[in-house]
Amino acid sequence: MPTRAVEAASHLQAFVLSGVVTVLAVRAYLEAADYPQLGGGGLHIAHVLWGGLLLVVGLGIPLVFLGEGARTAGAVVGGVGFGLFIDEVGKFVTTGTDYFYAPAAAIIYLAFALLVLLTQAVRGRTGRSQLTPAERTANALDVVLSGLPAGLTDRRRADVRRLVRGTGPAAEAAVEHLLDTVPRREPPPVRFWQRAEDRARRLAAWATRQRWLVWLVVVYLVVEPVLIVVGVLLDGVTGELDQEREWGAVLGVTATALVTAVLSLRAAWLLRRSRLDAFRLFKLALLVDLLFGQIFNFTVNQFSAVAVVAIDLALLGVVTAEHRRLRRAADQGALLDAP
Repeated sequence: MPTRAVEAASHLQAFVLSGVVTVLAVRAYLEAADYPQLGGGGLHIAHVLWGGLLLVVGLGIPLVFLGEGARTAGAVVGGVGFGLFIDEVGKFVTTGTDYFYAPAAAIIYLAFALLVLLTQAVRGRTGRSQLTPAERTANALDVVLSGLPAGLTDRRRADVRRLVRGTGPAAEAAVEHLLDTVPRREPPPVRFWQRAEDRARRLAAWATRQRWLVWLVVVYLVVEPVLIVVGVLLDGVTGELDQEREWGAVLGVTATALVTAVLSLRAAWLLRRSRLDAFRLFKLALLVDLLFGQIFNFTVNQFSAVAVVAIDLALLGVVTAEHRRLRRAADQGALLDAP
């Protein structure tokens, strides 16, 4: 069985994020520039070709160079290439090579949603507690050997020691001896995006502790899907739906809204009896909307649906934090009640 990499989920996350940013940037640029074409005389150099080239470069970087930096660079470059590739999917699923094919946005969203699910699955299987002692030793040695040319910071040394802790005296001693041969390196200066990320993380942690925000999220989760269903019904009565070309997607949006409305109303009903079960249902409602409803939403509303996805992700963060808090409280209560 191949040895699992402890940083695999981080590399996949970098791949997904760079791909998403690339698609959004390309769509924004093309719309602002009125969809220019590169080429002439009957030739058009589509950006899917640049995507294929960057995918090759992204694959080649970790094949040629050693170390964590090479893997991260390969993931980012490969993600940009994948974004350029998947952005033109409409041309390859239609006989008329239609870049503006309406379901193309949904296909792009589905591709990245599946990659996110894959990332989460990998994260659950490559955590320190999930790796065997041999795999943890192999990952620690990989970090140490990759740090020989430029050195390792104290933080990376601490990461290595945590990885090999509990793998056995011989392995721990061998890794410690190798660490002594690696030069020390000062940590790089904090970049502006790292400061911004840190501030965003602190803001998110503060927000999830605010009780008023949690209840505001609850109200939104109950009201929003109901309003979608009512809006579709009103459009049907007034005749505005007669001009809608993607009827299947509209039905999908409506059906998903009905499911999330039922789940959210049921969760609201459970709030007085069991808040833990209520927030589990709120979380399920959001996941149903993200994994199914937004596919149809992207077909109907194209890339303007990105704002809705961003809102859903923020709500999911608040609901997940509250669900974890309630679960920890329930676990502590069970321990106190135990004889």
